[in-house]
Amino acid sequence: MSYIDGFVVPVPTAKREEYRAHEAKWWPTFRDMGAKAFGVGWGDDVPHGKQTDFFRAVEATAAETVVLCWMIWPDKATRDAAYKKMMELDPDVSGMPFDGKRMIYGGFEPLLMEGTAA
Repeated sequence: MSYIDGFVVPVPTAKREEYRAHEAKWWPTFRDMGAKAFGVGWGDDVPHGKQTDFFRAVEATAAETVVLCWMIWPDKATRDAAYKKMMELDPDVSGMPFDGKRMIYGGFEPLLMEGTAA
């Protein structure tokens, strides 16, 4: 069964294109390591909540946009091997146009997947 990685990232709004290019640069590497699909969503309709929200989760400032990313792998083993190899290639994951310390991420076992990305 597929495996999903999810990421929420605060990106300086002024660096939108730099961020897009950064993610586009890495996709071929992940694809070659087995990733099936990758998506990046630039926050467009992300409401501020009363108790919690995406902005608070990543401590986004007024000058930042919240970005949601996901990657779909054929299975967890492929994903784990890819990340191990990735850290050998670039242990600092250098050149990130955002504060990686405020990124939240995790791996998810699909509970339900429908549509073309399934």
